[in-house]
Amino acid sequence: MDVFRLASAAAVPLPRPSARRSDSGRLITTALHQLAESLGNAIDAKDPHTSMHSDEVAEIALALALAMGLSPSHASVIHVAGHLHDIGKIGVPDSVFRKRGPLTDDEWRAVRQHPEVGAAILEPVAALRELGVVDMVLHHHERWDGKGYPHGLEDVAIPLGARIISVADTLSAMLQDRPYRSSLGVDHACREIVRCSGSQFDPCVVRAFSRSPGKILRLLTPGAGNGMKV
Repeated sequence: MDVFRLASAAAVPLPRPSARRSDSGRLITTALHQLAESLGNAIDAKDPHTSMHSDEVAEIALALALAMGLSPSHASVIHVAGHLHDIGKIGVPDSVFRKRGPLTDDEWRAVRQHPEVGAAILEPVAALRELGVVDMVLHHHERWDGKGYPHGLEDVAIPLGARIISVADTLSAMLQDRPYRSSLGVDHACREIVRCSGSQFDPCVVRAFSRSPGKILRLLTPGAGNGMKV
């Protein structure tokens, strides 16, 4: 299926701007982006191993959305959701993030609750709710094959922004050192994204990534896309 047609069909419609919208509306949009970025940085600060993760996810998600042919306004909303995708981790104890050994079942349950906690935190903000940001945060750990969480959604039942953030989130995570493993490296990370197309990830999002992986990877680390063997 044509990637642009699927993206258009699956996208959550955005509200039409009012003809009388003033400069204050644009200031609110700027403030919303800045607040989302600040909150994402605050969450990343809880875990010494995820420095700049929310920034990376937001930038990759923006690039992927544009590569799929989404409008700049829709891509901008996904960018905001990328900054906020892990905000629910505020409810996860710091000891879990800093633990070097395997997590217990209870600790894994606490981690897996972060999409729902994040959505609950953002739900009262009408703009984020109406633009679909809350749903993107809630569903960014769903899988294309329905084996994700929290609701086991599959295929296009998952909001498009969440499908895009899922790829961005996984790519950023694989290229960062974590307590239980070192960075997997660029080539390995790219192969994993492609390998999981149609199972974990929306094939259309993966195709958008595969068309220009070097450009997207340079959003993570300058020069990271050079010398790729993908």
